[in-house]
Amino acid sequence: MAVDLLIRGGRVVDPANGVDRITDLWVDDGVIAGVGAFSGEAATTVDAAGQVVAPGLVDMHVHLREPGQEWKEDIESGSRAAVAGGVTTICCMPNTQPRLDHAGVVRQVIERAREVGLCRLHPIAAVSMNLDGKQLTEMRELHRAGAVAFSDDGVPIWHAGLMRKALEYAASFGFLIIQHAEEPQLTAGGCINEGWVSTRLGVTGMPAEGEDCMVARDIMLSRLTGGCYHVAHISSAHAVELVRRARTEGLAVSAEAAPHHFDLTEEALLEYNPDAKMNPPLRTEADRQAVIEGLRDGTISVIATDHAPHHPDDKRCGLSCAAFGIVGLETMLPIALKLVRDGVLPLSELIAKMSCNPARLLGLASGTLTPGAAADICLFDPDAEWVLDRDRLHSKSHNTPWHGQTLTGQVTGTWLAGKRVYERNGSPAE
Repeated sequence: MAVDLLIRGGRVVDPANGVDRITDLWVDDGVIAGVGAFSGEAATTVDAAGQVVAPGLVDMHVHLREPGQEWKEDIESGSRAAVAGGVTTICCMPNTQPRLDHAGVVRQVIERAREVGLCRLHPIAAVSMNLDGKQLTEMRELHRAGAVAFSDDGVPIWHAGLMRKALEYAASFGFLIIQHAEEPQLTAGGCINEGWVSTRLGVTGMPAEGEDCMVARDIMLSRLTGGCYHVAHISSAHAVELVRRARTEGLAVSAEAAPHHFDLTEEALLEYNPDAKMNPPLRTEADRQAVIEGLRDGTISVIATDHAPHHPDDKRCGLSCAAFGIVGLETMLPIALKLVRDGVLPLSELIAKMSCNPARLLGLASGTLTPGAAADICLFDPDAEWVLDRDRLHSKSHNTPWHGQTLTGQVTGTWLAGKRVYERNGSPAE
């Protein structure tokens, strides 16, 4: 038996199939050919001893800025950042210019990603035209063009009547509505979490209640309509509890957490660091612990980056006027691995939250090492230590709060359909 690729002797972790053991994985003709002891020949053999062989990661919350703001990020640079972080499937948000609110723009983004050919890209289209919360988009047409879910992320779906209609329509077709949960009348003018840090820095805060009341409203609308509702980048303790209760009730409600919300708190802003400014903002230690508990008990089923690249000029202008957002594709895995080292999650459950869980939520075939599935693979050393240098990131933008810190866990190789698209010491992605 001869195959194209053999990854030998790694810890194969495939949560979709309950696999977690040291063994071999082999690939032929772009698909997973088998998992287990291999005795044949391979055109290429990779020694994975001491490393983890996982499905290519799935990030369901990424801002790529193309079309319209390519100086911050474009599909090619974003794809390079993705595969450097072990991510082979990304879902891009609609707040581009023009917005992803027309089928033609959705098809344009998909075609551009195919030209780049480094990872799989699935657009998340807008719920409302121009993200203004007034008129629903042609969701069925957008879905046919390739959209896998719907969101106005970047801004909340603030109009309750429009949200009801969106959930009702989505329920008819099984679409997922993703909400940036924020009540703008409570958070207007704010730049960081409302609390002692905002008071000390003399800036306007954004109360956690701005997130909480929107999640509460939307859960009630989900109950009313039967629509599938997903909370993006959940950050407050009460919002986590609301989602927990909704899921206990059996509602079609889910949530994701971003690494920065379970690794950092508002205190990261004490030195007026604009690279720690995002929306929703970093909150208190109690909120951080609540997010971690939500991940532990399954209330939060997905980890996603909310990768939001910005040009340095958008960040180096004072805390109040600096843009919201950080890059995260290349740091998601090492930051998330802290949950394993801290005993919060076993490795298989952590990988599930970054692979098969988001894939299932969106109806994608990604996130698995099932024989016959596309050979999208992430190989990483869970114990490798490295210092994050923002100037060496693959993203066009370098707005990360972890610059200069020593991280543990490093991707050494990424494959898309059996083709190596990233290698730590030089690859097509570098």
